[in-house]
Formats: sequence, structure tokens, C-alpha cells
Amino acid sequence: MRLIEVWKRQAWRLKRETYALYLAIRDPRVPWYAKALAVCVVGYAFSPIDLIPDFIPVVGYLDDLIIVPLGVALVVKLVPAPVLAECRERAAATLQGKATNWAGALIAMYIIIAVWALLAIACAIWVARLING
Repeated sequence: MRLIEVWKRQAWRLKRETYALYLAIRDPRVPWYAKALAVCVVGYAFSPIDLIPDFIPVVGYLDDLIIVPLGVALVVKLVPAPVLAECRERAAATLQGKATNWAGALIAMYIIIAVWALLAIACAIWVARLING
């Protein structure tokens, strides 16, 4: 099997896992702490904006290649196995030939923008305090 086919298959599996976690967030059988972490992971994965922009050489893509899979792996361990199996089946059925959920991506984008804005404000306050003494 060619390397590009392996990557495509892995990318599809990661997308399916991420969407399954999105479905698990809505399931009442999932503990609150798993839901909280899943919201962060799914929001980051579906966000068109990254914490480390992709135009930064190497590091820009490393966050996508490391943060998302590690986050998914952690949340998968926290979600009960029967719930995860049901969500994986629903995700696979839903993703067959389906386009991207732009509404979810837009919401995630606003969350990431808010985080960056809060960080910028915090940095500005810190610099102002340094300058003023």
C-alpha cells in the first residue's frame, strides 16, 4: 500500500474519532470531565484557526500532528467503551460522503479567537505594568 493511502486512511480515522467524540459529548452516560476535555479537543480539531499558526515552519503543523491525536487518545480512554462504540458507528455512517460542518467550525473559530484575544490583553497588561513600574 502506498504511503499516501495510509495517510488518507489515518486522516479519515482521526476525523471519525473526532466526530465520535463530538457525538459522545451529547450522551448522558459520559462523565462530565470527559465531556469537558472532549469539548476542548473537538473544538480545536474542527477549528480553522490553530493556537500555533500553520505558516510557522515545522512547528505550525506539529501542533496538528501531536495535540489533536493525543487529545483524542486521552478522551477515548475517558469515554465508556459501549458509548464510544455506538458513537463510532454513528460517526462512520454520518461521515460517508458528508461535507464539513461549517457551523461547528465557525463556533470553534470564535472560541480560538477569544483565547488569542484574552492572551493578547493579558500580555498588554503585563507589558504596561512593566513599563509603569
